[in-house]
Amino acid sequence: MSSQPNALSDRTMVISGASRGIGLAIAVAAAKQGANVVLLAKTAEPHPKLQGTVHTAVADIEAAGGKAVAVVGDVRNEDDVQRLIDTAVDRFGGVDICVNNASAIATGSTEDLSAKRYDLMQEINCRGTFLMTKAAVPHLRKSANPHVLTISPPVNMNPYWLGVHPAYTLSKYGMSLLTLGFAAEYAAEGIAANCLWPQTFIATSAVANMQDGTTLLSSSRSPEIMADAAVEILARPARETTGRCFIDADVLTEAGVTDLSRYGGGDHPQIDLFLD
Repeated sequence: MSSQPNALSDRTMVISGASRGIGLAIAVAAAKQGANVVLLAKTAEPHPKLQGTVHTAVADIEAAGGKAVAVVGDVRNEDDVQRLIDTAVDRFGGVDICVNNASAIATGSTEDLSAKRYDLMQEINCRGTFLMTKAAVPHLRKSANPHVLTISPPVNMNPYWLGVHPAYTLSKYGMSLLTLGFAAEYAAEGIAANCLWPQTFIATSAVANMQDGTTLLSSSRSPEIMADAAVEILARPARETTGRCFIDADVLTEAGVTDLSRYGGGDHPQIDLFLD
């Protein structure tokens, strides 16, 4: 939903990790507003445990009314990211929106976390956000309403979140700090850069695969709440909406949505990471 119907019509979005979950929901919501979507993801063939590929995502986006192109690649790879941007420019004439959605999660303690998992989180989460935005900026400059949106939390220095899983916390805060840095760096050029984070756990495969995933899913909201909030932010004037860390429920409440029960989660949905 957006308070400005069709506000994304003919705008081109590049998005990482959108073959399922929150990323796919954002892509579909943008498509319903008439957006063109070029998505980068690694899953070209069906995964035994995870639903969705880049190709099924394209089908879902087109069914929602948008135009879509899949780019099979790794957000950590500079050449793959550039291929994503080049595809958007060649197919649709430019880039108006860059969504940094791809993210890895491993919430193990310092002693339990392998160096390989540590590197994976830092590279996908931080390096990926940097590469995507860096490659998009030359084209965002040409857009009438350019936005960067990163799926990452407000930076909360509560010792609990710093201590419960330091490596994951670092990677997500890194995404947020980069994005807030982009907002300052490109403020004079009118390129918006904001973060968006859920108030509650979101019902995705990542949550389902957590240790207490079954319990968490019962109190999680659907990915559509993040998608609707994202579309609302991306419809706003870039020069008036930048350098902020938004929470999905707050965005929708501000937009006039008074009943969030449509997104599930029960009467007392589980509060998500980093907010308390």
